[in-house]
Amino acid sequence: MRNLPARRATVKAAAVAFASTVLLAPVFTAPAQAAPGVEQSTADELSPELAQAISRDLKMTPAEYLDRAARAQQLGDYAREFRSERPEDFAGAWLGADGKPIVAVTSLDAARIAASDGYQTRLAPISADGLESSLDQLAQWIGGLPREISSAINSVAIDFLNSQLVVNVANTPAGHLLNLPTLIANVKVVLSPGGGGPVERRPMGGDTYISAPTSLADEALRTVDVCSFGFNSFDASGNALNISAGHCDPNIDKGDQHAEVYVPDVRDLKASPQVGSFVRAQLGGRSGLDYSVIKLNDRAVRAGMDQPSVRGANGTTLTVTGVADPIVGAPVCKSGQSSTFTCGFVVADRVETQLYTTDGESKTVRGFASSACTLGGDSGGAIVSGTLALGITSGSNAADAPDCGEANIGLAQYGGTASLGIPIRAILADIEANPAGGVGSGITVRTRNNAG
Repeated sequence: MRNLPARRATVKAAAVAFASTVLLAPVFTAPAQAAPGVEQSTADELSPELAQAISRDLKMTPAEYLDRAARAQQLGDYAREFRSERPEDFAGAWLGADGKPIVAVTSLDAARIAASDGYQTRLAPISADGLESSLDQLAQWIGGLPREISSAINSVAIDFLNSQLVVNVANTPAGHLLNLPTLIANVKVVLSPGGGGPVERRPMGGDTYISAPTSLADEALRTVDVCSFGFNSFDASGNALNISAGHCDPNIDKGDQHAEVYVPDVRDLKASPQVGSFVRAQLGGRSGLDYSVIKLNDRAVRAGMDQPSVRGANGTTLTVTGVADPIVGAPVCKSGQSSTFTCGFVVADRVETQLYTTDGESKTVRGFASSACTLGGDSGGAIVSGTLALGITSGSNAADAPDCGEANIGLAQYGGTASLGIPIRAILADIEANPAGGVGSGITVRTRNNAG
C-alpha cells in the first residue's frame, strides 16, 4: 500500500504573473531596523535551513526578512484604519520592491493625508471597494458557466498595483472560447499551461499526515490522502488542535463521519499510528475558506504537538510568535515536508479559484497568493510572515512538479511558481463562529507567548 495514489487533486492556485516584477527583486539601500509593535523572533533564533531558504528565495538576510514582515503588518493596520475612514478613496496598499510601504488612493486629498502620515502614495482610477465589487460580479458569472468552460479558469485575483482584475485562464481550446463579460472594466487575462493529470503524493515523515475515508485496515481501501499539518492550536476547553486544509478531509460534507489522521509508516502503511481525527472541515461555501480542524490525541501531544512550532527541513522548527494578515509585498515562508522551507512574497491579498471535488461539485475557494513554491503533499502546511502565522497552504500551480527546481524552470515563462494560502485570521473567526460541538470555541494559535 506504499504507493497508493492521492484521492484528491490539490486546489489550483493563481499563476500570478501580474505585478511579480515589482516583488521578486527587493533592494535594500539601508540597514534594516526592527519595526516597533510587532512580535517577531530575532534573526539568530531562525534555523539554518530557514535562513538558507530566505537567502535563496528572497535574496534577503534573516534580519531583513523579519523587519520587512513586521513593516507589512504595520502597513496593514494603517490601511484598515484609512479604509474605514475613507472607503471611497482607498485603492490598496503594498510594500514596494525596496520594502517601503505604498498606499493607493483615488483623490489628491487622500494622497496628501497618507503622505503626511509618512507613506508613499499612488493615484488609482478605482477604489478597493470597486475592484472587490467587480470581483464578486465576475465570480457570479463564472459560477453560472458550464463546467467544461469554467474549468478553464484557474483563478481570479485583484491586482491593486495596476487597479485591475487578473483572470488566469488555461491555454487550452476551452480557455480560448471564453467571452468575458463587458460590464466589468479593467480585466487582464493571463494564459497558463493546461492542467496535468492526477497529483502523486508520497507519504513522508515530519509534519506529513495521511487520512482515509475508512480505517487503514479496511481491505476495500484503495486510496489515501497525504497532507501537511499546519498550526498547533488549543481551545477554551483545553483541546489540543491543529489547523490544516479542508480538502484534506476525505469525509468532508459527509455529516459526522470524521476521518482519522495518522503519521505515515512508510514501511507498513496499515501500521501508521493515529494522532487525531478531523472534527471540522470547510471547503468553499459562504466563507470561501479551505481549512480543517484536527483534534489531536495524547500520542500527538506527547510527540510535541502542544508546542508553538512548525516543522521544516531536516526536522528543524520555527517558533510561532503571533498571527498576521496577508499584505501585498510582504515576505512569506512556508513549511511542508514535500518542499520543506520555501519563501516568496504575497502577490495578491484576494484570490478566488474553483475546485472540483471527486464528485464533480464546483467549490469557490478564497485566499491570498504568494510566489513561494509549493508541491503536492504540502496542502495544509503552515505559511508564516517573519515568525507570525499567516495562513495555511491550499493549492499551487506547481503541485505536479517533482521538486521546486524543476517547477521554477518549467513555470518561469508563466510568471513563476504561485501558491494559494488561506488567511489564518479568517479561519480562526470562522471556527469561533461555528464551533463543532463546542470543539474549537475560543480557539487560539499556539505562540511563544501562550506556550505555558
